[in-house]
Amino acid sequence: METRFLVDPDGLRDLADALTHRYDPTVGDDRGRTIPELVGEERYRDAVQRLWPQLIAYTYDEPAPAEGFGNADRPAGPFEPLSRRRVLPRYFSDRGELFGILRGLIDTMFGGAAADAGKPTWCEKTPFNLLYMEFLWELVPEATIVHIKRHPVSVLASHLSQPWAPPTVDGALAYLKPVYHRWLTWKNTVALTGRRYVEVKAEDLAADWPGQRRALFEQLGVDDFATPSAFQSHKLTNRNDQLDDETRELIEEALGEVIPAMGYE
Repeated sequence: METRFLVDPDGLRDLADALTHRYDPTVGDDRGRTIPELVGEERYRDAVQRLWPQLIAYTYDEPAPAEGFGNADRPAGPFEPLSRRRVLPRYFSDRGELFGILRGLIDTMFGGAAADAGKPTWCEKTPFNLLYMEFLWELVPEATIVHIKRHPVSVLASHLSQPWAPPTVDGALAYLKPVYHRWLTWKNTVALTGRRYVEVKAEDLAADWPGQRRALFEQLGVDDFATPSAFQSHKLTNRNDQLDDETRELIEEALGEVIPAMGYE
């Protein structure tokens, strides 16, 4: 599932930066969103309880005046706290030390959940992982990132049906074009080869899921097995009819550079 835990705002990426080269003493909040439901409430709480002492430099109680520091001479009301707990995070001059701690956290949570399910490994599929691959490889050096592509016009059509995305074609283009350009600009600066990065089209997976699945799993170094769910062609094309020819032509023109760069015509 999309845990939104590793690269999203307030996730481990922000935490790592805030405790190293972008050190910020105000960072000290809990980071998980859907993680307790995914890995188990008890495992999550135990992992976080072990994590915080490794990240905290000092704690102290700060007076809590009634209405801010300008009213510090006024007594607090009967139901107001007299102080609040403040946490000062550690500064890690050695970024590798911090990443060792964070790797222990995700090994405990994700690896533990996988082990409970009888699985040898785990996969996390937050979409914007793709934009932060360098961070993910720093966090999990042995990780393989699987980029499952889809035709950009189909991606836009899908976004039009999502409640969290802009509801118009112009809005969806404004949302997606910077993402595509950000990805393609970065991709052109690095060599993405070997098992660290695998790229495959969703359309190819859907055309022959058993065969494509075997090939994909072989690239990943895992045994093939019949998965409970599969890529299906009708699910990739079920929104094609919502775009008339004129709208589709407009979108293709707007994404003129993106479509071939993503390997489509």
